[in-house]
Amino acid sequence: MNLNYKTFGQGEPLLILHGMFGTLDNWQTVGKQLAEHFTVYLLDQRNHGRSPHHDEMNYAALSEDLHYFMESHWIFKAHIMGHSMGGKTAMQFALDHPDMTDKLIIVDIAPKRYAGGHESILNAIMALDLSQLTQRQDAENFLTAQLPQEPPSTVPFLMKNLSRNKDGAFEWKMNFRAIYNQYQEILENVKPTYHTHFEGDTLFLRGSRSAYILDEDQEAIASLFPQARLETIANAGHWVHADQPEQLLQAVRQFLKP
Repeated sequence: MNLNYKTFGQGEPLLILHGMFGTLDNWQTVGKQLAEHFTVYLLDQRNHGRSPHHDEMNYAALSEDLHYFMESHWIFKAHIMGHSMGGKTAMQFALDHPDMTDKLIIVDIAPKRYAGGHESILNAIMALDLSQLTQRQDAENFLTAQLPQEPPSTVPFLMKNLSRNKDGAFEWKMNFRAIYNQYQEILENVKPTYHTHFEGDTLFLRGSRSAYILDEDQEAIASLFPQARLETIANAGHWVHADQPEQLLQAVRQFLKP
């Protein structure tokens, strides 16, 4: 699968993977800052952004997408950074292809299975009849009414995925049906396949206001990534790069120093 991407800068390659419902644009500000010292590749994962749609949505497939991207662009080894779902893709890739992974950075996700939490969002999106929309505001009003318990930023974030096709009809850039159908796969834990662990330098970053990485997760992290260390970014939630970009940049730059 040929993933959509943007690239900036020069130097050692650094690949950055967004989370579920996101796109490469979520990391553009951070990516451009890191491009001062690295060739940064921002990727849309399958079924997201401008990358192709496919019914299959699991970490084995997402890891293989990344492998194909690197081989297609003559990247033989790279630093890999991923947030949330993208972090699990990065972990799976490091276990599948340790020889192609230099330093690994995982942002606010553990290698465990999660219980869920996005069901209301997925149900609201699936219930929205795009054929009945006359303007974007109709979609925003519908989703806001359906998701009163979500943070105020959720609906504007989702609306970034709504666009018009060449015929003027509304469509989602994201393949929400595949994500909906394969949601249990996205919640799954990272599973060693060819290799039981990744020996390379690994940094886990978590937000102090996020519950995605708990103290008790460190044992599971160490079993798969024995060289990993965990740092906490103060005053940040799950969207660490949006809440505290400067703190995240400082941690990443320090970790990637030769």
